[in-house]
Order: sequence, then C-alpha cells, then structure tokens
Amino acid sequence: MTTTSTVEQVIRGRRATRAFRSDAVPAETIEAIFDLARNAPSNSNTQPWRVEVVSGAARERVADALVAAHEAGRRTVDFPYREDIFEPVHQQRRRAWGAEFYGALGVGRGDTDTIADLDRRSLRFYEAPHVAFLFAPDSGDPRLTADVGMYAQTLLLAMTAYGIASCPQALLSFYADTVRETLGVTGGKLLFGVAFGYADPTATVNTVVASREPLAGTTRFHTL
Repeated sequence: MTTTSTVEQVIRGRRATRAFRSDAVPAETIEAIFDLARNAPSNSNTQPWRVEVVSGAARERVADALVAAHEAGRRTVDFPYREDIFEPVHQQRRRAWGAEFYGALGVGRGDTDTIADLDRRSLRFYEAPHVAFLFAPDSGDPRLTADVGMYAQTLLLAMTAYGIASCPQALLSFYADTVRETLGVTGGKLLFGVAFGYADPTATVNTVVASREPLAGTTRFHTL
C-alpha cells in the first residue's frame, strides 16, 4: 500500500465512536499516539495546547463528577455556546445530522428520557476507558485556540492510525470547572474532550456515519 493510500484510508476511516469496549489501551500505545500528535502545526511553533489524559480510577472520578454537575445544573463554559453562532446553512446540516442520528437509534423528538440517558452516557465518555481533555491558553485568543483545533485533528488521526476509536465531545466542555477541580488543573480554557478506546462493533450507534457536503458545497478553486 502506498503512503498516499494509507493516509487516505486513515482520514476517511476516522469517525466518531459512541460505544466502546471496556478494554484499556496499553500505556505504550497511548504514549506513542500522543507523542505522534505533538507534531501538529501551530502559529510560530507556539504549541499552545495543554492536554490532560485520564484513565483508571481518575477516569471514574471525573465521570461521576460530570454526571453530578449535569444533574445539579452546574454548567461552567469557557467558550460560550450560542445558537446564533450557526449560519442558516450550518443549522440545516445540524438538523439533517440530528434526524439521521436519532432516527437510526429510533429516538423521537419527544423522547426526553432516552435523550437524557444519551447525555449521561456522553458524560461517562460512552464507557470509553480513556479520555483526553484539550485546553487552550487562558487568553482564549482565536488564533491560539485554532492551533488547539489543529492539534486535535492530528490527535484523532493518530488514534485512527493506531487502530484506536475516538469521539470528540463538546458536551464535556460545558462543565469546565468540574473537570479542573476534579483533576487539580489550574488555568487553561477547556475546548473539548476526546473519549478513546476500542470500538464496540456490536453497537447500533456505531453504524451511524455522518455524511459530508460535496466538495463544491464548501470549497472554491480560483485560477484567474
């Protein structure tokens, strides 16, 4: 297999996994993945990301704390989330994905109990044995935060290359103070978390694959 085809296979093969086996990833594999991800590009080589990788008993403490904060309504968001950040075309794509995702799981609009259960599963990292929390600098500068995004994509592709499934989770960032307090982290703004481990091949949720816009829908080529 050529280098080009291998890279393409990794990029096309990466997807969000929402059901994991309980098997832990070997420590040496985890270290190799994060060592590879640190080669991500950044503005002036500032490498502004800060990463907290959580496993074992620490993972259980964080999951319990997140569920408790969620049920108590203790939200603390470093990067405010508003519906008006999405343009109409983005809203259209969100609705299409929501219909596809919930439809595949047989979840209706009014099925609040099932949706609440999905939120709790998300806060427990979909039972993944590991989670990484990605922090941007305290300044929250958009350029530096974008660098953390580039690191995150590099990390996700590194995981895929090593046969490790992952799921980037924005919901985890809604409880930033809870994450910091539980892990003893000072400073940094929580951008999101990444659950990772081995995918459960029997789970229906893992058969749902998000569609992508045709190239012409997002990209223009200028030659004149």
